[in-house]
Amino acid sequence: MVSGSNGTTSFMTDFLQKCGGYSVVDGGFATELERHGADLNDPLWSAKCLVSSPHLVRKVHLDYLDAGANIIITASYQVPANIPAYMGVAFFLLSLLKRNNNICRLFNSMQATIQGFEAKGFSTEEAEALLRRSVEIACEAREIYYDRCMKDSCDFTGSGRISSHPVLVAASVGSYGAYLADGSEYSGDYGDAVSLETLKEFHRRRVLILANSGADLIAFETIPNKLEAKAYAELLEEEGITIPAWFSFNSKDGINVVSGDSILECASIADSCEQVVAVGINCTAPRFIHGLILSVRKVTSKPVIIYPNSGETYNAELKKWVESTGVRDEDFVSYIGKWRDAGASLFGGCCRTTPNTIKAISRVLSNKSLPSANLNIQM
Repeated sequence: MVSGSNGTTSFMTDFLQKCGGYSVVDGGFATELERHGADLNDPLWSAKCLVSSPHLVRKVHLDYLDAGANIIITASYQVPANIPAYMGVAFFLLSLLKRNNNICRLFNSMQATIQGFEAKGFSTEEAEALLRRSVEIACEAREIYYDRCMKDSCDFTGSGRISSHPVLVAASVGSYGAYLADGSEYSGDYGDAVSLETLKEFHRRRVLILANSGADLIAFETIPNKLEAKAYAELLEEEGITIPAWFSFNSKDGINVVSGDSILECASIADSCEQVVAVGINCTAPRFIHGLILSVRKVTSKPVIIYPNSGETYNAELKKWVESTGVRDEDFVSYIGKWRDAGASLFGGCCRTTPNTIKAISRVLSNKSLPSANLNIQM
């Protein structure tokens, strides 16, 4: 854990210097777990594998490290620590009824929240242990990667010393909408019943656990609205949390976050938070990234992180990714140079991207003489 605001302020810039000026974040997690045989048809999504298949979680982390990732993100995106006592069944029914006309969807969402965890036999203590375990597995993967480099002498420098790229473990915190497992993190519409205090209390215990889990930083991901960004910022300050964090938002129009709130206002909230060491965009179509980088840079001098999805669109009703127009996964790597020139410093992939994507990004960033676009990267 970083102690003191001065250490937090320099944390990411120091790390970027160690990486050569730019850093590579990992890619899609659920896609890779499924490729290795995991069944993620579950409200816990990829976090299900923390219980059923921790070896697969470790394997995916290692795949991304081998591909060149400097930052690996834990499988805790959809794992809540607990359900605050006052957030009873009636509260969730009210908040969900305000957003759902379909009664079947209502009760499906309920199953994904309160009863879902009870049905699986998880106590609050067990849920908290899963959060810590997600960080432990990522740290284990990092140690295995370093040990493998030492054992196999995978990359000798001219001096005969072994060189392995620096690696951080980022503890993932998904939005309130991700917890509902109904796709509302892609709309940011939580209804009038969900207030700033509601969101702070919902996230408080999970953030405290992850802040003391051994992770190097916290990744607040796929933030869909200004209210939740403000909740995170206030929570970090109220609890005196000094571990560094990044805030990344998602957008479906290249101008606003998915709720319709201004990206400028959202990024300004992140910029004003001392613990936030990077601000950016994730789970967004590649065609919107360049403009969003320019927007974020207008309100912050903090490093900009971007990890777009493959260009497909998530259909919350069907609970699947569908084809859409615009730049696809195999094409967006060729725009890394352009995004770098626009001001981004950390690059990776989100949903539906793979270790091949990350390997190609790493290759681009390791060759700074490459032109800004149209690099014709073979995936």
